[in-house]
Parts: sequence; C-alpha cells; structure tokens
Amino acid sequence: MTQTKGRLDRGNAIQLAWIRIEGRGPTVVFLPGFRSDMTGDKATALAALCEARGHAMLRFDYSGHGASDGDFLDGTIGAWAEDALAAIDALTDGPLILVGSSMGGWIGLLTALARPERVAAFVGIAGAPDFTQRLMWDSMTPAEQATLKRDGVLHVPSQYGEPTPITMQLIEDGARHRVLTGRIALHCPVRLLHGQNDPDVPWQLALTIAEQAESQDVRVILVKDGDHRLSRPRDLDLLCATVGELLGQDSE
Repeated sequence: MTQTKGRLDRGNAIQLAWIRIEGRGPTVVFLPGFRSDMTGDKATALAALCEARGHAMLRFDYSGHGASDGDFLDGTIGAWAEDALAAIDALTDGPLILVGSSMGGWIGLLTALARPERVAAFVGIAGAPDFTQRLMWDSMTPAEQATLKRDGVLHVPSQYGEPTPITMQLIEDGARHRVLTGRIALHCPVRLLHGQNDPDVPWQLALTIAEQAESQDVRVILVKDGDHRLSRPRDLDLLCATVGELLGQDSE
C-alpha cells in the first residue's frame, strides 16, 4: 500500500496537512474533533485497517489544527467544513465513507449534505452536531455569555489540557450551520457510536441524529462504560469492525 503525505493550498495563505493511503474504493475519510488532529488513535487504527484491506483512506488536519497552517482562534464550523470539502474534492474520487469524531461528526454531516452523491456511508463517533449552541452557549452562565460578548473569547477549563478558547465568532457561525433543525437529508447507511459515560457530549444526541436522519439504515451503538474519546483497545476494535462491515458491504 502506498502512503503519501502533502499539503493542500487553500488559496488563503493556509495549507492543510494530509496523509493519503492509495487503494480501492470506497475511500475512508477521517474527520477529527475540536482541537484534535489526524494522528490520534482512532485515525491511526482506521489507517491500519484500510492498509490491511487494501482500501483508500484520507485524513487531514483542519486549519488551525495539528500540522496545518492557520490560527485556531480564527476557525469556525463553516471554515472547517470548507476545509473538509476542499480536501475531499482535491484528494479523493469515487464513493466515500465519512468517519467523524465529535465535532468531526458535525463536519461529516455538513459534508454529506454538500456531496450526497459521493457519500456511501456515515459513521459518527460521539458525534456532536450543533455543539456550539447546545453544549457551549446554552450551558454558559449569563456572566460567561456577557464576557464572551464583551471580549470575543472565553477560556473554558478542559479536562484534556490547556483551557479551551471559545470565540464569539465560533458561536455565531455555528448557529448558521446547525443540522438538527428538522429532517437530515442523509440517505446512506449511518452508524453512530457513543459512550454512555461521555462527560462532554450526551449519548442521547446519537438518538436525535438517528431520529432525524432520513435513511432507514441507521444503527446506534452505545458503549455503556465508554467515555468521549472511545479510544480504548476494545473501542477501537468496535470502530474498525463497524467501518470494516461497511467496507465489505460496499465492495461486494
């Protein structure tokens, strides 16, 4: 299997870092989460799966993330969704299996809605569509909301390291890209993995996505003791089995 790396010029002084595995379709596209990147355990586990099975895969970092150019504070859901479309359009062809982790689940849904003819399946891992409204803005105190409006940025403590900077631009842009506002025009197979011990994204959100997706081939897989990351060996095995089944269905 040939693996290549490169940088995609976005035309705005930003280049996106990417890694691609050559192989047969459908191409697995991994979409990382908020402040995450393409080198995490889930992405590398899927890369190993695709290499072993001879399938193509693309992973990349959004602007302001990982090895890509740009300032994280300038980022928005719309901009990161445009990054995803640019990478997919430039670096893949044929059918796609989109695998989105956390925020990547939102980006993946936006991508699927923008390129419905190309998406063969969608997999969400603790998918968090509309999180800027539901899990950020709506959960802030009036004082926090006032600080964010006044300063344009609010630093929120994170259990994963440094405080997370949340910008007013992110909140306002997120509101314009909500997908859980009615039926989701998603007609491909959908698989939603979610840990019931997830402290960041309520597992019930997976049920909401399942209910609103128009596809009839939807499965929600709950991991009772699973956390937000779902990166333990058995979680990765579940992810690979889920994606592997979709690859098998699509390549038969």
